[in-house]
Amino acid sequence: MHFEDLEVWKRSARLCADIYKGMASLKDYGFKDQITRSALSIASNIAEGYERDSDKDRARFISYAKASCAELRTQIYIGIEINYINREQGKVWVEETKQLSKMTYALMKKINA
Repeated sequence: MHFEDLEVWKRSARLCADIYKGMASLKDYGFKDQITRSALSIASNIAEGYERDSDKDRARFISYAKASCAELRTQIYIGIEINYINREQGKVWVEETKQLSKMTYALMKKINA
């Protein structure tokens, strides 16, 4: 299986694109850089993990992707509180990070089985 076939990769790549679009006009470049990098890290680590040669390496990179979900979720919460992110849009993104976190955890368990 290729990483492009994984639903978790597809959804994380879509979320990343949504975050980039949602932050496009933000003038706080530090915040914008951090939140987009966190979003980009999820799909990127899944892809990198799937190209690794050992299950141990695969699981490690999927774990990084899961951690990036938590990092991104934190930044979304903060973005909502400081009015950088619309509350309703933020709720959608938060829920997606929770789902992606569950999916990455399940994938780690499958790899480690």
